[in-house]
Parts: sequence; structure tokens; C-alpha cells
Amino acid sequence: MPLTEDKIRETLKQVIDPELYINIVDLGLIYVIDIKEPDEKGVHDVHIEMTMTSPMCPAGPQLVGGTKAAAEGMEEVGAVDVQVVMDPPWSQDMMTEDARDQLGIF
Repeated sequence: MPLTEDKIRETLKQVIDPELYINIVDLGLIYVIDIKEPDEKGVHDVHIEMTMTSPMCPAGPQLVGGTKAAAEGMEEVGAVDVQVVMDPPWSQDMMTEDARDQLGIF
């Protein structure tokens, strides 16, 4: 099965925000997943752009590390570059309906 953005997003759901107890995908923290062409072994390098719920998020380093580790743990993935961006700024509108339900936001 080829490596897809959806497959990577599913894997990244194992990264849980330690303050909100919701995964980073449902929180809307993952903005871009760029899958590079495979090498001769079929392994892809991946570039991920993500944000934080606030610029001074205390869990930022943990979330970036977890994102990198989760993606690198995939068999088809080689090097992973995670870039934190603040534009566009994160808002509650970026969360999935499931995440809003878990946090009681209607």
C-alpha cells in the first residue's frame, strides 16, 4: 500500500496533547504533510508543518518530538522534518467535531 497523507495522519493520532488529552490531528495542529519521492528502497522523507494552540505552548517540544517519532516509526518513512508555524494562527474552528465534543465546545 502506498504511503499517503491520510496514512500519516492516522499514525499521528497517537500523539496526544498532554494538557487537553486529545490527539494533535483532531485538535487541528497538523497543517501540511509533504511526502517526498521514494528512494530506491521505497522509503519517503516527509516534511510536516504543525502549529501549537498558543505561541508559548509548554507542551510544544513534546508535541514536536512525538510527531517526529510517530512519523519516523512508520516503515515507509525515512527522515522527518517537523516545522512549527504560527500562520495561520490556530483556533478552535480547526478542531474536528470529535475534539470539540470531548472538550465540551459546541
